[in-house]
Amino acid sequence: MATPAAVDLPSTPSDPIQTVRGFNRFYTRQIGVLQEHLLQSELSLTEVRVLYELAHRDKVTAKDLCSDLGLDRGYVSRILQEFESRGLIKTAVSPEDRRCVFLSLTASGRKVLAPLERRSSDEVGAMLARLSPAAQKKMLAAMREIESVLTLPPSSATPYQIRSHRPGDMGWLVQRHGELYWREYRYDERFEALVAEIVAKFIQNLDPARERCWIAEKAGENVGSIVLVKKSKSVAKLRLLLVEPSARGLGIGKRLVEECVRFAREARYNKVVLWTQSELHAARHLYEQAGFKLVGKQCHDSWSRRDLVAETWELKL
Repeated sequence: MATPAAVDLPSTPSDPIQTVRGFNRFYTRQIGVLQEHLLQSELSLTEVRVLYELAHRDKVTAKDLCSDLGLDRGYVSRILQEFESRGLIKTAVSPEDRRCVFLSLTASGRKVLAPLERRSSDEVGAMLARLSPAAQKKMLAAMREIESVLTLPPSSATPYQIRSHRPGDMGWLVQRHGELYWREYRYDERFEALVAEIVAKFIQNLDPARERCWIAEKAGENVGSIVLVKKSKSVAKLRLLLVEPSARGLGIGKRLVEECVRFAREARYNKVVLWTQSELHAARHLYEQAGFKLVGKQCHDSWSRRDLVAETWELKL
């Protein structure tokens, strides 16, 4: 049996600074192996990052790219000029502010990016395949937790955090859906049973690479939730959006929907669908704001003594 490569982690794990530095050295080597394959193209890694951002975001400006990727304005400008000269990107002036120019990929740009994305996904897939399902789940959960912690805005600006679920959250999710929807809309215990069924299936069949639950937490208390599940290989389903009354007005619902859509794009779904009720006006507004379109309605009385109107919405990614 081959001797495993040494892991360059610090010898003093109690020292947080050395622990972080050790992990950075270790993970940089792992990513470097993947990037060697990605860079077997005419584009630099930074140029690929710019193409990726333009492919997966709407209404992106050069300023956005500089800020989000941490790049020099002049450097980004040179990259964009080169892309434009090669017909990889196109520009559109904002109708609200003519000083604002939005960038997007052309068909040629997407054609250039597509094999690079496939190659990158194949390499990551090969890395994951070397791990057992339990190890994959453990690693992905740790990655989500690190991402959640490091992307938290200053507490003075946003007094809540968004994190992945952990033991105990699912019981809370079922209970609060049952209590709040009874209090606010008089949905009876059949609705709570439906939520419990959705949650049970999510946990029992969880695919961490393509499914996720987010929990909003404020002052140590759960105040919101949303779940994305796999409906098919190309279609994801948004479920169980909830924001506690005490935390409404802070932008939590909007942030949860944004996180859900962002993850769906990264997981390479083609579409996100959801099922809601016509009387849930706040939720419907969030879906509409995120770009979802109403595509169907159906009357029912599944968990209420009065007639309800179920709605199907979808978002093409």
